[in-house]
Amino acid sequence: MSFIFGKRKTPAELLRENKRMLDKSIREIERERQGLQTQEKKLIAEIKKSAKQGQMGAVRVMAKDLVRTRHQVEKFYKLKSQLQGVSLRIQTLKSTQAMGEAMKGVTKAMGQMNRQMNLPSLQKIMQEFERQNEKMELTSEMMGDAIDDALEGEEDEEETEDLVNQVLDEIGIDINQELVNAPSSAVAAPASKTKVPQVETTGNDDGGIDSDLQARLDNLRKM
Repeated sequence: MSFIFGKRKTPAELLRENKRMLDKSIREIERERQGLQTQEKKLIAEIKKSAKQGQMGAVRVMAKDLVRTRHQVEKFYKLKSQLQGVSLRIQTLKSTQAMGEAMKGVTKAMGQMNRQMNLPSLQKIMQEFERQNEKMELTSEMMGDAIDDALEGEEDEEETEDLVNQVLDEIGIDINQELVNAPSSAVAAPASKTKVPQVETTGNDDGGIDSDLQARLDNLRKM
């Protein structure tokens, strides 16, 4: 009983000591086996030498010794294998014991955490989170729609204004050309014909052109 004269050893310490003893025994058995195999080689050499010399009596004695040596080597192999199996079991026990200690600590920590958790409070927090999340999503969606509408209106107005300016520019070019051509026709008419009504008629034509252009401009502005 190791705890009589000192501190009681833990299971892990006992397993570690036993494994150390087993490993030491395995090393000793391995040394003995290697020594027997060296002796076996020497016996074989002696048997061959005695056989060449015709010493058959010595050959038979050494042959029996060789058989016993080989049997002993085989026993050492078996014993080493058995000790290694026990050592592996001890190692497995150590791992299992360590895992048990770890699980014990984890279980204790989980119990403490569960005791500290307030389920009604957590449910209330989750409900509040869901409500705020839905509110945030709704607000983001409304802001996005408002921004899209504003940008879409500005784009339409800009596009319409650009189109009107483009048409007015084209019409402005036509107006300039007609205004340039209009006086030449008015002057050419009296040169060829001196009748006053023709001049008045030309004036009436110019007024019609201006009225038509003005109407076109008004229609474009109403678009």
